[in-house]
Amino acid sequence: MIGRITGVLVEKHPPQVLVDVSGVGYEIDVPMSTFYNLPASGERITLYIHLAIREDAHLLYGFGSDSERQAFRQLLKVSGIGAKTALSLLSGMSVADLANAIASQETGRLTKVPGIGKKTAERLLLELRDKFSAAVTAVAAANAAPSSESDILNALNALGYNDKEATWAVKQLPADLSVSDGIRQALKLLSKS
Repeated sequence: MIGRITGVLVEKHPPQVLVDVSGVGYEIDVPMSTFYNLPASGERITLYIHLAIREDAHLLYGFGSDSERQAFRQLLKVSGIGAKTALSLLSGMSVADLANAIASQETGRLTKVPGIGKKTAERLLLELRDKFSAAVTAVAAANAAPSSESDILNALNALGYNDKEATWAVKQLPADLSVSDGIRQALKLLSKS
């Protein structure tokens, strides 16, 4: 079982990256939350890995944090949820947001993610209500502040700013901002540069 990969980031083509580890290139699918936080090509990275072995393929899914990987694995246990849907969920919302949506049983937050309809959202909430591990919830709560940074990054990328511009703007912001205030201030910074 492959649990973690450390190597040189060779290529980035959303949602897939190519990581060179001692001359072997691994194609790894990653959620957009991980993708946006990747360094430039040629830099060293470490990804937490989930290996899926099917009859026709061996697939690697990579995550920037262990809490994302744990959440992905919990999502795969839900009937009717495959790897693509789980990646879509983790691309559309942070682990902390997902944990909060499950804890408060909010289908509306889940249906905002592309590919998640009302029935799927209800099934997710029903099946994960008691199973979403305490470890994932605890790690997500501890990482709640960084999720606002990733939400701001995602919003800036959706507005057409590239990763370099968005990352620069987010690094200029104070740590205790809400997502909406952070987006406003980042847009002001970007308009001046």
